[in-house]
Amino acid sequence: MIDIQQILSCLPHRYPFLLVDRVVDLVPGDRIEALKNVTVNEPFFTGHFPGRPIMPGVLIVEALAQAGGILALQTTQECVEGKLMLFRGIDRVRFRRPVVPGDQLRLHVRVEKRRQGFWSFNAEARVDGEVATAAHLSAVITGG
Repeated sequence: MIDIQQILSCLPHRYPFLLVDRVVDLVPGDRIEALKNVTVNEPFFTGHFPGRPIMPGVLIVEALAQAGGILALQTTQECVEGKLMLFRGIDRVRFRRPVVPGDQLRLHVRVEKRRQGFWSFNAEARVDGEVATAAHLSAVITGG
C-alpha cells in the first residue's frame, strides 16, 4: 500500500489537482489500483453542476492518468524530483455513469505496452464495482 505521503513524493500534483488519495495494490510493470474519495467539498462541484454535483469526466480521466503515472514511476524507480509522466494521448474514452459526492473511485490501470520511456495503459474508474469511465492512455516519462 502507498499512502498519501508517498504519493506526494512521486507526483508533482497538489491540492486541488491531486486526484489520488491512496494506492491499495501495485504490481510494478503490470497494474495499479488506487482510490479517489469524492467529497462534496471538491472545488469543481460549485460550478459542475449547481444543485446536481457531478464530477467532470476530464477529471476522472486525469485521476486515471495520475494512477498510471504512479505505476510507471514506481516501476522504473523514478519517483524522484524532476521526473514527470506527461500525456501523449487519450483514446477510446467512455463515460458510463456519473460520479457524485460520496462515491469512491477505484482507479484500475494496467500496462498495455512499454518501451523506452513510452507507456500505454488500459484504464477503468469504477464505483461500487460498476465501470464509470474507461479509457486508453499513453504517456511518456520526461525530465530529471
